[in-house]
Parts: sequence; C-alpha cells; structure tokens
Amino acid sequence: MADTTMRETLTREAVVAATRALIVDESLAAVSLRRVGAALGVTAPALYAYVTDKRDLLRAVAEYEFARLIERFEAIDDPDPLVRMRQQSRAYIDHALENPELFKTMFLFPPDLAFGGTTGEELAQATRTFEVALVAITEAIEQGLIRNIDPLTAGLTLWTATHGCADVLNMGFEFDEAGREELITRVLDTVIAGLQTL
Repeated sequence: MADTTMRETLTREAVVAATRALIVDESLAAVSLRRVGAALGVTAPALYAYVTDKRDLLRAVAEYEFARLIERFEAIDDPDPLVRMRQQSRAYIDHALENPELFKTMFLFPPDLAFGGTTGEELAQATRTFEVALVAITEAIEQGLIRNIDPLTAGLTLWTATHGCADVLNMGFEFDEAGREELITRVLDTVIAGLQTL
C-alpha cells in the first residue's frame, strides 16, 4: 500500500532530486534505480513511469547542474570581457569543488562543439554553458584584448586549463587554502596571458 501511495505523489523532479541527493551523500557509483527507489519508498520498476533508465536519470541530474552553472556564469556582468573570462573560470572551478561527484556526473554528457562528429550523448545545457562562456571570449577578441583567433579554439583552450585545474584540485592532494588559491590564479593568469600574446 505504501508503494502505491508514494507512486501517486511521485514526479520526475522528485526522482531526479533523490538521485542528486544520493550522489551528494554517497557517490556517483552508488546510483542505481533500486537505491533511488528505496530512497523514495517505491520499487525500482515504479521509476520507469518517470525515467527511461539509469542513464536518463543521470542525464537529468547533469542538466540540473549545468543549469546551475549557467546561472553562475550569467550573474557575472563585469563590462570587461577579460574579467568575465577569469570570473567564469573561477565559478567553474568553485562549482567543481563544491561536489566532485556531481561534477563527474555533468561530464558523462559533453557539449556539442560542432566538430562534425557527435557521440549521441551531447547535452543541450552543456552546450549552452559553453556558449555563454564564448560570449566574453568573442568580445575580448573583437576588442583586441586577446589574439584574433577562432573563438571556439580560444574557448577550448581556456576550458581545458580550467577543467584540468578543477580535476587536479579534486584528486585529493593536500592543498591548503593559500596553495589552492595560488594554483587557480597561476593557471588562469598563464592561460589568459597565452591567449593575449602572439
């Protein structure tokens, strides 16, 4: 009876929220339909009315996390595009450090970068995040603040450095706060300076 009652109030949003909570509390590896169902007081088969499979569930969590990251990017409104590039990169790293397991979940699904080949797993919200970041980069190129190169190449360069920094900081090395801040600053200083010089 409890399973039936719970199913009457269940929604896709509730299923996704329970999945996200499981990732935060335990890990990405802990996610299964059985575990999510148990957290919601229903059996795993009851979830199929709301999600196709585990991959669909993780995709929904990734969509939510990218939407949160887009909000952080769009809240940065400095008129100087170089400042926005730096602040968005910092927001990206902060987002990664707040919950490494959610960050891993996000990148199960890549953006569509229009290179001609796709994996079939591209996520619209991931693509939108990259597009928001490209606005500042394009403005910096147009204003002569960084080299006149393809904005996508410049964006990938900055993303590679930023993502790499986030990954290193999430590996569990014993950085104190000052060491972490110095690494982030040096990575961003170096990559932005590289985009500015011939």
